[in-house]
Amino acid sequence: MATLVQAIRMALHYGETHLGVKDIFGEDVGAPLGGVFTATQGLKNSWNSPLDERGIIGAAIGLGLAGDRCVAEIQFCDYIYNTIDMLKLGGMQSWASNGDWHLPMTVMTPVGSGIRGSIYHSHSFDATMTHIPGWKVVMPSNPLDAYGLMIACMKDPNPTMYLKPKALMRIRGTEQIPGEPPLTAEGERQLKEMIDAPLGDRSQWKARWPEGLTDYTVELGVGKTVREGDQVTVVSYGRTLPICAQAADALRQEGISVEVIDLRTLWPYDWNLVSESIRKTGRVLYVNEDTEVTNFGEHLIRRTIEDHFYHLEARPRLLAGAFVPGVGLADPLEMASTPQLGSITEAIREVAAERA
Repeated sequence: MATLVQAIRMALHYGETHLGVKDIFGEDVGAPLGGVFTATQGLKNSWNSPLDERGIIGAAIGLGLAGDRCVAEIQFCDYIYNTIDMLKLGGMQSWASNGDWHLPMTVMTPVGSGIRGSIYHSHSFDATMTHIPGWKVVMPSNPLDAYGLMIACMKDPNPTMYLKPKALMRIRGTEQIPGEPPLTAEGERQLKEMIDAPLGDRSQWKARWPEGLTDYTVELGVGKTVREGDQVTVVSYGRTLPICAQAADALRQEGISVEVIDLRTLWPYDWNLVSESIRKTGRVLYVNEDTEVTNFGEHLIRRTIEDHFYHLEARPRLLAGAFVPGVGLADPLEMASTPQLGSITEAIREVAAERA
């Protein structure tokens, strides 16, 4: 019954003990905090960097080019924008060298709304990141995928961007990560005692990692159908994916059959899975919380029209975050800025009712 952040932590532990990850670093990533969301708590190879995002990305590129597989964290994605040129450089290394140079680095950063982080801690980064060639980009929506996607990223010989939906960090999974204690209240307590640092003095604390953790990998570029349906396709990822599944469950009671797809990987993405679903339903709604202008979902709509114009029974739609400079601190402002259960449910109803 691991939370999403515990799953990331266990995957990183597996990486440093089995996959050759020698450096896990970033602002407050090392002891005693173990990351602002505790994703690096208890790891033997974690250390604190200066408060310098460009320095973090630059160090990761240097370590990767030297053959040192590393994981670097930018504490919040709101502060990664001043590294765009360096991300561009990292992404082009293999291409520019005709495949001679590899860059085994993973950058992870929390993204999105949901914690009342206001204008400096609530931005999304998925659309911007998919504009930078040479990177594989993932965003999990549950703990099992969080574990498997991190393992895949750490195995990849070239740059990977791991976007952590901060609103889901404390959400517990319903599927067991291979090696974690049983999915029971007792198993939850055991895992907490094993890998969560206690409050107060942590100077003598050491994590006791589950011994059965395995090389469970979610293949990059492979999505997942989380709800079967035949009237409307809904494609999402990260924070909004569980809400889309919840909306689909509710709408089934109204006679609306919704197929929900979790992309999991934004690049490369599983177009075959999406395409097959659109052929079946004739309708599609793309949902994410990044701002709606030049949104990644707009690219998916363009491809939908190019590939499925004559299969569509309704206009393809996008439901995304409002095009505003930031997310407000107050609950009503944050909820009005990004898709919520009500707006997602209503958008699905509209797509289902429309006739081309």
